[in-house]
Order: sequence, then C-alpha cells, then structure tokens
Amino acid sequence: MSALVLPNRRVEDWKYSDLRNAIEPAAVESAPTAEWRVDVSGAVEQSPLPEIMPHGRHGEMGVVAAARATSGVFLHIGKGERGTAHLELVTAGHGRTLIVVEDGAMLTLREAAAFGDFANIAFDVVLGVNAQLDHIREAAAHNDAVRVSDYSIRLAQGAAYRAHFADFGAKLSRTELHIALEGEGAEAHLSGVSVLGDTGHADVTTHITHAVGNTQSTQLFKLIAGGKSRGVYQGKISVAEGANGSDSRQTAKGLLLGERAEIDLKPELEILADDVQCAHGAAVGDLDPESLFYLRSRGVPESEARALLMRAFLEDAVAEIADETIRADVWSRVEAALAELSA
Repeated sequence: MSALVLPNRRVEDWKYSDLRNAIEPAAVESAPTAEWRVDVSGAVEQSPLPEIMPHGRHGEMGVVAAARATSGVFLHIGKGERGTAHLELVTAGHGRTLIVVEDGAMLTLREAAAFGDFANIAFDVVLGVNAQLDHIREAAAHNDAVRVSDYSIRLAQGAAYRAHFADFGAKLSRTELHIALEGEGAEAHLSGVSVLGDTGHADVTTHITHAVGNTQSTQLFKLIAGGKSRGVYQGKISVAEGANGSDSRQTAKGLLLGERAEIDLKPELEILADDVQCAHGAAVGDLDPESLFYLRSRGVPESEARALLMRAFLEDAVAEIADETIRADVWSRVEAALAELSA
C-alpha cells in the first residue's frame, strides 16, 4: 500500500494550510475512530450509520475520514418534524456523520469540535424539500491540535441551511464546506468569526455550487489575528450553466493586530450563467486609529478601547446566529479571546 500523501502548500486549496507540515502521515494513518457525545431532543432519531451513504462531494481529507472511520453518527428527523441535536467530539481521530432532514422538517444542530491531538471528520448532510438546518460550530483554542472538518451539504427545493462557525485556533484548524444548491429556492447562509492569538491557525474554505436557478447564498466572515497567528478564508462560488436567477454574496474582512500575524482572504467566482447577481469583497486592515483615539480621549483605558473596537468589528457576523442562548454563549467565548488579545 502506498504511503498517505497529505495536502500541502503546493496544492492550491491548501496553500495557506500546510497539513503535511503540521502532522506526520503515520499519525494520520494510525489515528483511531472518533467517538461522540450526542444529545438529541424533539423528533431527532439517532442510529448507526447506514451501509449505503449519500454520494456527496468531499475534499481530500474528507475522503480519508470516510475511508478510515469504522463507525459514526446518523441523525435523522422525519417529515415536518422539529428537533435539536448537540454533537461533541470526545475522542479524536477519524470520524463520519450523516444528517438527514426530511421534507419540511427543522433541525438545530450545535457542534463542538474535538479537543484532542488530531481529528478528521467527514459530514454528509442532506436537506429535503423545504427543510431547514441551523448549524452552529464552536472550536475552542488548542495550539497543539490538528483538526479538519469536511462537510458535504446538499439542498433540495426550498431548503435552507444557516450556519455559523466560531474558531479560536489550533496548530492547524480547517473547516471545509462543499454546498450544492440542487433545487430552486434553496438557500445557504454562512457566517463565522475567528479570533486568534499566539500561533493559532484557523482556515474556512467554502465551495458553494448554484446547480439550478433561483437559488441564494450569502457568506460573512470576520477574522482577527494577533501574535504569530494565521487566519484564512477561501470562498468559491460556482454558478452552473443555465442557473439563471442565482444570487450570491460573499464578504470577508480581517483585522491584523501585529506585524507577525497573517490573514489570507481569497474570494472567487465562477459564473456560467447570464442572468445572475454575484458579488464578493475582501479587506484586511488594522484598528482604526481615529476611533481608538476618540475612545482614549473619553477616558476609556486602551485595552478596553481595543476590545470595544474589535467587538464592534465582529458584531454583524455573530448577530447572524438566530438562537439568543447560543449567540450569548458564542459571544462569551469571543470576548474571552478578545480580552487576551487586548491585554
């Protein structure tokens, strides 16, 4: 059997996240199957993975996870039902998860990333006609961890996927999403924040395909990097031939707090249809000196003033979380991370 070749900076999609430099192939090959703590409520059913899995698109490491995980989690919610699920990875390694939300059903999914040394998880998500999934993923800071999550998400007619990703950095942390809007009226709305210090790394890489017309997607990601950290956002939008009426917007902004920190933003459009509305924007800067001076002149201590400006920078991205309780929890983690950067 040939040795496992890990993605590295020579691979365009992994240019800013050199996995080969972060972990040895032998450690990936010998990693166990991940274990989960799962809490469900409402009409959500949990069962072993089926023998036949959906054929969604995955990246290189998602394929590895699917091949090497010997078990996983299957969450299912029937037509027109409502429910919630909380997934927490308690033992790292290779893992696989299947989530099926049937026609007209609604699921709120809260996910906590692994805190172990290496985690590589492949998710397959299937949303039926007019189904809705609200997904919040939180990844705590862990500078010794390498974690990769690869999502394949397919949406039928009128389905809606709303997701927020809060990542506070690892030795290498990568969230990769492959989203296919396969039915008219399907919508995907993504948002996220990364607050990074020390040598933390966080990468969000998305590829949304508007396979048919009259579909919509939005993306809003905000990154703050201090110390020697690195934040990455790569977002590709593909509009298929004949997918007229597609509407796609993506915005990514970064805030650099030190000379040795780095933020890489790479939005991309691939449009093969004529009647579409597509736009993207990216910008990286520092804290506004005039705003900082204004707050300092009003007696606000510098560390507090910096924290206030950073919170304001992240405000609209965190506000995308609809659930007030979850939004408050995410804010508490964000503010703790900001306090460390402002100290």
